[in-house]
Amino acid sequence: MAAGSKRARGGSGRVKLEEVARKANVSTATVSRAFNEPDKVSEEVRQRVKDAARALNWIPNAAGRALASRRTHIAGAIIPTLDNEIFAHQISGMQSVFSERGFTLFLGCSNYDPDEGLRQADAMLARGVEALAVVGESHPPELFEALNSRGIPYVVTYSYNKASPHPCIGFDNRAAFHRMTDHLLSLGHRRFAAIFQPDTNNDRVKERLRGIRDALAAAGLEIAAQDLMMGPSTLEFGAESFAALMTRTVGSRATAIVCGNDNLALGALMAARESGLEAPRDFSITGFDDLAISSRFSPGLTTMKVDNQQIGVLAANELLAVIVGEQARAQSREIVPVMKVRESAGRAQAR
Repeated sequence: MAAGSKRARGGSGRVKLEEVARKANVSTATVSRAFNEPDKVSEEVRQRVKDAARALNWIPNAAGRALASRRTHIAGAIIPTLDNEIFAHQISGMQSVFSERGFTLFLGCSNYDPDEGLRQADAMLARGVEALAVVGESHPPELFEALNSRGIPYVVTYSYNKASPHPCIGFDNRAAFHRMTDHLLSLGHRRFAAIFQPDTNNDRVKERLRGIRDALAAAGLEIAAQDLMMGPSTLEFGAESFAALMTRTVGSRATAIVCGNDNLALGALMAARESGLEAPRDFSITGFDDLAISSRFSPGLTTMKVDNQQIGVLAANELLAVIVGEQARAQSREIVPVMKVRESAGRAQAR
């Protein structure tokens, strides 16, 4: 590079904002707006500026942008685990919306530990996140207090509760499992068991179990304590739980097994195959989530499908609406799960 050219760049060799503006044939103010307030710049101009910046290997200084505009263009999301594809779909939806609006999405994982979730939130607030999405309502009060005291918009995802003090983007977990239990009752089942992930620090699981119990109570039934299996959300636990349930005598064992998610139900179906049992001939079983494999497994798993990517899209749009001043608070939005009736659940057999 020529010495004169280097001096024009402040002696550092670094490309300046003015050079990007010249290459894109726009003003420096337009370059700034293209990165700081992309909604105020046409898509054609925004792309021209980005192409110029990329060609010159110019990256806007995030600290400088935040100082100049009092904006960081950073949003945060805290999910309970990285081991479940449903949360990946939600984050994908959020990422697509935030990226289009010039926001970077920070991701944290609580591992179902409320204190860890609070630490993640504190770290994100310290870095200037302008909005936050958290999964479920089982978080320390300090988390919501910190958000409210700073005026940071937030949403609770993967849950919907009309009585909640928080804006919820998700579905009614109780209602979903009430519907699933009603479906099994309509098939003539009267002896029920359940295989579930732990409900500790998990309001969604508690609501799902409440939905099952409420539906059974309306029919004058209940799940016996020994027929409620709770443990890790793994294929192995699903298989182990199924094997334990099948040790009951034929006349007393459950004919319908409600699982907290597809993973547990698929594990149970694998164990059934190994033991010579078959659904729906010997028992009926249901899951939740409609994983990609659930419709391809044999027998096809009766389950419920939730558009988790749409949850992420709605969450991001609600948060952005508050950030840009279109509304004072994020609004709750309900997603209704779709029941997928397949071969794993059939009419109860007389025994």
